[in-house]
Amino acid sequence: MSAITTSAVDTPERRSMERTWDDLAMVVLAAVTLVAGLTFRDYGLGWDDYTHAEYAELLLRMYGSGFKDVGALSFANLYMYGGGFDMAAALLHKVIPLELFETRRLLGAVVGVIGLAVTWRLARRVGGPLAGLATLLLLALCPTFYGHMFMNPKDAPFAVSMVILILGLVRLAEEYPQPSPRTILIVGFGAGLAIGCRILGGLALVYAMVGFVPLLIEEYRTQGAREAAHRFGHVVYVLLPGLVFGYLLMGLVWPWAIMEPDHPFKALTYFSHFFEKPWKEMFDGALVSVPDMPWSYLPTLFALQLPEVLLALLFTGIIGTFMSLSRTDVPARRKTIMLMLTMAATLPLVIAMVKRPALYNGIRHFVFVIPPMAVLAGVAFGRGMTWLKENRRSWQPAALAAFAFGLLLPLSEMIRLHPYEYTHFNHIAGTVRSADNFFMLDYWGLALKQASDGLREELVERQEVAPSGRKWKVAVCGPQRPAQVALGPDFTIGWDSNAADFAMTLGEFYCKGLTAPVMVEIKRDDVVFARVYDIRGRAISSLLAIPAP
Repeated sequence: MSAITTSAVDTPERRSMERTWDDLAMVVLAAVTLVAGLTFRDYGLGWDDYTHAEYAELLLRMYGSGFKDVGALSFANLYMYGGGFDMAAALLHKVIPLELFETRRLLGAVVGVIGLAVTWRLARRVGGPLAGLATLLLLALCPTFYGHMFMNPKDAPFAVSMVILILGLVRLAEEYPQPSPRTILIVGFGAGLAIGCRILGGLALVYAMVGFVPLLIEEYRTQGAREAAHRFGHVVYVLLPGLVFGYLLMGLVWPWAIMEPDHPFKALTYFSHFFEKPWKEMFDGALVSVPDMPWSYLPTLFALQLPEVLLALLFTGIIGTFMSLSRTDVPARRKTIMLMLTMAATLPLVIAMVKRPALYNGIRHFVFVIPPMAVLAGVAFGRGMTWLKENRRSWQPAALAAFAFGLLLPLSEMIRLHPYEYTHFNHIAGTVRSADNFFMLDYWGLALKQASDGLREELVERQEVAPSGRKWKVAVCGPQRPAQVALGPDFTIGWDSNAADFAMTLGEFYCKGLTAPVMVEIKRDDVVFARVYDIRGRAISSLLAIPAP
């Protein structure tokens, strides 16, 4: 009778709270979707956008010609990446009334929101509704993830593909040794998309191999070696249709990969070595050649760019995972799931620290580790709140207040930095005000869009027209093609500052500050992101502050 009474009293309250957390998560997703839909046009083009758009056209031409036109299979080095996002954007552009690059920004927002939703479902599955909501908030208010999802055509879609694959692996651990058809499909779909985006998707195999060790050891102890091997073989067998589907999907989005069996391995070898002429970037106040970045590059930038609340909870989640491995009261499935998540959040960084490949453009190549980081942090928060409820209930309001304050810090920075959220540095780094002296901020060159808009508006306000018989000439220190797209057909661009009317420069270390009238200045939090100078009648020999590489 006591058990029945307790169940009758507690269950409705618990279910009510679970519905509340889920409802709040849906509100968060709806709010992010609304904001993204209203602001996606604010994000400028990066260095790679134009080239990726060309790659998409070549891929579509290849499919449209029945593989007679195979120019896509040797285009720059992009043929060693998948072009799924690029093709989807090009096809979407044909059916919606938006400019091509606006379409790419919109699709990036859609993919990003899908990533948020999948990460929420993953965290909810692992840690319950409160953990799911906390994870969603942590990821949505992570400026690095949010900013990249609009304009990063490789790394953001790859991050979303990887979290789909991780969701499939978590479901596989839960259902082992009888995975459902849905789980098999998710694993295949995630694997196909992830490897089809970047060959690094193969790291998920390592996550699974290491992560499943506790579960396989438990199987060996309880089922015996023969039965454990039989059950493992059964799982591999039933996964085969999903993996075949994944392989076909990979071939669709990355056709070069299936032209020869060894092509994925060639891509892995190619990207394991630096493949361009080296240049220097600013790291910790010094100019460092990108193949010579110190081992501390990634841990330093992650520590200074992720929100403080995410860092604190992530550290707690990682410690909790490793402590649980030696505990007999933690189920083996739980150990496997948490170990896979911890591997997904940390192993790529550890490998990079040990192997020391060429590193550049901040942490954009490692955006894919942020969703599992958020899951670990969200699960740690959920478990912490459960512990407080059982042991220190009066402390729960203080914990919630601290969590809310931790979320407000990156939110306020995101509002101030928009649309350059991806340049965020946390308060440990002194925000972008201090970080500007030590690290690169707008390495994508997004600020040239606002600078271009400002130049056009300034010329209209001054009622100035281009000299007779020619267009306005603009010398650009930064990505040239994005500047041309942003300026439009009434301008010509180039590097030659002697013949130019205006100079447009990014606020990065490699662009010179000019002694000329400033027409437009793009600033965030007192940091200059871009300027436009009136250099008519002035002798400006170069826009570069350092020799060209």
